Amino acid sequence: MIIDRLYREVREKGNVCVGLDTHLNYIPEEIKERYQSIDEILFQFNKRIIDNTYDIVPIFKLQIAFYEAYGLKGLEAYKRSLEYIKSIGSLSIGDIKRGDISSTAEMYAKAHFYGEFEADFITLNPYMGFDSITPYLQYVEKGNKGVFVLLRTSNPGAKDIQYLDVEGEKLYYHVGDKLNEISSKYVGSCGYSPIGAVVGGTHIDEAKEIRDRYKNMFFLIPGYGHQGGKGKDVVMYLNDGNGGIVNSSRGIITAFKKYEDGVENFDKYVRQAVMEMKEDIQSETRL
Repeated sequence: MIIDRLYREVREKGNVCVGLDTHLNYIPEEIKERYQSIDEILFQFNKRIIDNTYDIVPIFKLQIAFYEAYGLKGLEAYKRSLEYIKSIGSLSIGDIKRGDISSTAEMYAKAHFYGEFEADFITLNPYMGFDSITPYLQYVEKGNKGVFVLLRTSNPGAKDIQYLDVEGEKLYYHVGDKLNEISSKYVGSCGYSPIGAVVGGTHIDEAKEIRDRYKNMFFLIPGYGHQGGKGKDVVMYLNDGNGGIVNSSRGIITAFKKYEDGVENFDKYVRQAVMEMKEDIQSETRL
């Protein structure tokens, strides 16, 4: 199963997931001047980050909105980035947060698990109900694909809906319990399911209960760095240092901007940001 592969990658390389939320404003002028076309600029920026981090991270996550915003050329960069990640033997997440009726979901599944935008994992939104999740399961059953379903997110507005009281419990627990019922049918040899959950690393007061309640779920944990999450927060969602990946986007891909010699030493500072994040997480895991 793909989740067993991710588990091994985390064990060998740590929990850092590099988020390629690539904005033109983040890209050094020298790259823009050298390549000029939008698709090439975005791809070459991503490629440099990937080349300098793939041996120390288990997975990369691409937020599709940052590519859709640039039209067809942006989507070409998204496609090429996913293909490149696959070609070097790394894992990818297509952060697409899809959620629609089953007939539409079937097409999304085909596009992002089989088509030109193929990724190893994708993110899904369960708000329309779990019949919007079902069409993706045929790919999960084959063992080579996985999903991360939004459970309790890191944004400030999460409490507007996710924290609503429903029959004495917060709404996100109802989502989690139903998701857990499905994910428990697909458990790899590592003890985790390829049907995982997105849980924000900025609300640590619920972390232990979520981890204990959903023992077989692998977590995608956003919120580190710019959103306020730290190593001591995100480790609450891990089991002995595994069972989750911690995403950071701007904190890694714009790390070079903090230094006067950032452009000249772009590669160095991107890698350094990953290593510092890894150490922050691992130091808390060792306590």
